[in-house]
Amino acid sequence: MRSAGWRQAVAATAAGLLLGGCAALPEMPPAVPEDIVPTLAAPSLSAEGSDQLSPDGFDAVQRMAVRIRNVGCDALSTGSGFAVDEHTLITNRHVVADSSALQVSTYDGRDLDVSAASTAALADLAVVRTEDPLPSFPRLADDDPEQGDEVTVVGYPAGGRLTVTAGSVIGTTTDPLHENLGEVLVTDAPVEPGSSGSAALDEAGDVIGVVYAKTTDGRSLLVPQSTLRGMLDDASAFTTLEPC
Repeated sequence: MRSAGWRQAVAATAAGLLLGGCAALPEMPPAVPEDIVPTLAAPSLSAEGSDQLSPDGFDAVQRMAVRIRNVGCDALSTGSGFAVDEHTLITNRHVVADSSALQVSTYDGRDLDVSAASTAALADLAVVRTEDPLPSFPRLADDDPEQGDEVTVVGYPAGGRLTVTAGSVIGTTTDPLHENLGEVLVTDAPVEPGSSGSAALDEAGDVIGVVYAKTTDGRSLLVPQSTLRGMLDDASAFTTLEPC
């Protein structure tokens, strides 16, 4: 656990935190398997009812991440997300906000039709439902990580290539963007604009948090899995996303 002074320092560096908001970004490049560029080795991750590798040779870590394109009324932006079941994605509220349409693509270049989306008022979280089945989904960890635990982030920074980065949990801090939320995780796993909504995984490949922001000194902030799990269990936590 870090000192109060350290927590204040993290909060003080929180200007410009959001990683995938509605600022205009370049057109997304074609999503093809050759775009997969892990920067570090990722944990193995298996989905229920599926083998570790799909017929095309991609593992579940690569298959569970999606790229989200927000076609807004005034701008285009991109973010990341991950599946929690066959038709449900988790991402950030600011990734899907102010949208006229959401476009979801998988690791192998498939575009999935979105049937509904909802956002949380308390935390920077959103749920997206797809009509088409998702290729793979992880499980949520049973417990939040401890300081020093390893963490792996899987997402699509800048709406480009699928990237896997690694680091460790530094500690916790009071969420600098949503004071009522409480504690969030701080890690040194590298993230960039477009990484918002990425899954953060532990050594077993279970989700321990959702990337939603970074500090100006390069640390990444995560909504803990315990917060996500509690909100998914509360039907009143999310409200339907209305088009802009």
